Amino acid sequence: MAKSSFVKSSGSLLPWLGLALAVLILDQFTKVLILGYYQLGASTVVTSFFNVVRVHNAGAAFSFLAAASGWQRWFFTAIGVVAALLIVWLLRSHSGQKLFSFALACILGGAVGNVVDRLLHSYVIDFLDFHWHGAHFPAFNLADSAITLGAACLILDELRRVRRGR
Repeated sequence: MAKSSFVKSSGSLLPWLGLALAVLILDQFTKVLILGYYQLGASTVVTSFFNVVRVHNAGAAFSFLAAASGWQRWFFTAIGVVAALLIVWLLRSHSGQKLFSFALACILGGAVGNVVDRLLHSYVIDFLDFHWHGAHFPAFNLADSAITLGAACLILDELRRVRRGR
């Protein structure tokens, strides 16, 4: 029988919390640089398809609920805190599962990075702006990148688990 991604396995929680902390520190460091060097809306062209731009997002992904009256700050903060607590519990239970724990650590670091922004500024600082032929993808940050990487790794981990189960 194949080992499930959710079966408890031995391993230390500390390396995964260390990875999450590294993601958080790198995310916050880049945001401090953006706040220090860019005014809101200012940008620098880096390539024909990428700019660095300072954007404030009061909503969630793709500016979801950004125009709400302010309650969304606390709603998304609460979701981030609950997600962080759940992820720490999962990491503690499954720290020996490398890909699964790597994914969770990336998501944890990114989620906490965006929660810190909401608590300090009431919005998330985004600055990575990719575009193609005048169409801009919504700006994002390193926390969002870590969350996306973590989600992709969770999908890969599940696909590997299902394949082993055949």
